[in-house]
Amino acid sequence: MNLGQLPVYTVSQINGYLKDLLEADPLLSSLLVRGEISNYKKYPSGHHYFSLKDDRGSLRCVLFRGDAARLRFQPADGMGVLAFGRLSVFPRDGQVQLYCTQLLPDGRGALDLAFEQLREKLEGEGLFDPARKRPLPAFPRRIALVTSPAGAAVRDMIRILGARWPMAGVLVIPVRVQGEGAAEEIAAALDLAGGREDIDLVITGRGGGSREDLWAFNEECVARAIARCPIPVISAVGHEPDVTIADYVADLRAATPSNAAELAVPDQAQVSARLGQLRLRLAGGQQGRLRAARKDVERLSRSRVLRDPGALIQDGRQLADRMGERLSAALGAALKERRGALARLGAGLDAMSPLKVLGRGYAMARGERGVITRAAQSGAGERLDVLFADGTLRCEVVKKEETEPWQAKS
Repeated sequence: MNLGQLPVYTVSQINGYLKDLLEADPLLSSLLVRGEISNYKKYPSGHHYFSLKDDRGSLRCVLFRGDAARLRFQPADGMGVLAFGRLSVFPRDGQVQLYCTQLLPDGRGALDLAFEQLREKLEGEGLFDPARKRPLPAFPRRIALVTSPAGAAVRDMIRILGARWPMAGVLVIPVRVQGEGAAEEIAAALDLAGGREDIDLVITGRGGGSREDLWAFNEECVARAIARCPIPVISAVGHEPDVTIADYVADLRAATPSNAAELAVPDQAQVSARLGQLRLRLAGGQQGRLRAARKDVERLSRSRVLRDPGALIQDGRQLADRMGERLSAALGAALKERRGALARLGAGLDAMSPLKVLGRGYAMARGERGVITRAAQSGAGERLDVLFADGTLRCEVVKKEETEPWQAKS
């Protein structure tokens, strides 16, 4: 082969040719491809890049920001999906890739998957925890209705609230409840209601519809607006079988908007009947107290104190006399006992008195240093006082003779 006779092409020309060739094929312009997501990345630009693979190969894919904004679920590696789009070549690197415009979960609906993903995420953050749910006010003064102003639901709620508890004011904050931007409007209205000091309770919801019609109440922004609202929120979306993310987050879920109005306020007829019962009980209780008081007055009027006031003084005098007698007797007995004890102590002291010993013929010598009990305590020339029972002799020691103890004892 003579290469000099062949035309020469640049890489860009080849990539451009392949791009035109692929895009000219009708089959490749509308493809639905099944595969498993791998290498999934979302860039700050909002574009999504990933690959679809099966057991024999892989295909690069891109989902641009505008198409990605319509996703109802969060793609992730390992997830089976159906990707719809066109096959083309990226001229810069010659890579064949699928330009996706729609991405659907394979084997289950996108809405079901999105619901489960958001439910698991918010439940993990504790937004469904029963401990954070607040009780509703028993007698709300003003209620905000975050709903469509044109639907039958708002008319039913206003009618039921007015019939059950007309004392409560009602503020309707109009929002769209389905379609593009509805979730953002609902979230903003919840924030508005939560910032007002005159609102005691919020009801948000709408009447029945398809899963798609109710989807605004499954959006994350609505769930977070309910969670951060400082006022208790009742969620009333659709009918009894319809369950939304808003129902999980709200402080109370109502089966329908009409049911929400019934749960929000008491029934004035029941409250009036209850007040009537309490009034009868109060009147009966007061009458019973009055009857008991009358009996006490009658009993006291027959008492001796009221009939003869002086009798109480006489009784007191008699009691004082008796107590005086008892006190005098007790004091006399105590005094007698103390005198006897004193006499016994005096007799004992008298028996131990040195004077008694002196009375029996003995004498006691006392020197300058006190009583002398031994001859060794004194010496010749010392002056002593010798005490007898009838007097004292002042003597001087002329001579001291000491005696052996055995001789003294004998």
